[in-house]
Amino acid sequence: MTDVSWYGVRCVFRHHHLDVYEERVTLWTARSLDEAIARAETEAREYCEMLDAVEYVNFAEAFRIGEVPGEGVEVFSLMRESELPPGEYVRRFFATGDERSG
Repeated sequence: MTDVSWYGVRCVFRHHHLDVYEERVTLWTARSLDEAIARAETEAREYCEMLDAVEYVNFAEAFRIGEVPGEGVEVFSLMRESELPPGEYVRRFFATGDERSG
């Protein structure tokens, strides 16, 4: 791929003092998925340097955005195979009761 596209990249961090994990999605322009991840991982390490006791756990996944970001544009998507019913799926992966957002 030689054209520049927008990518959303999700990186995972461990905040040791808060005893929580954080998932951050950042937006990047890049010529490939690998380039977007590399740029996001560089920023992830800089993010950790600015904070106390925060570690990048070396997990990143990217999503190519099909258009220029703006209102209502999908910036990240992840599909997971599961035979769980909807309520149980949400409780298992998203609404465990331990989330902090904001």
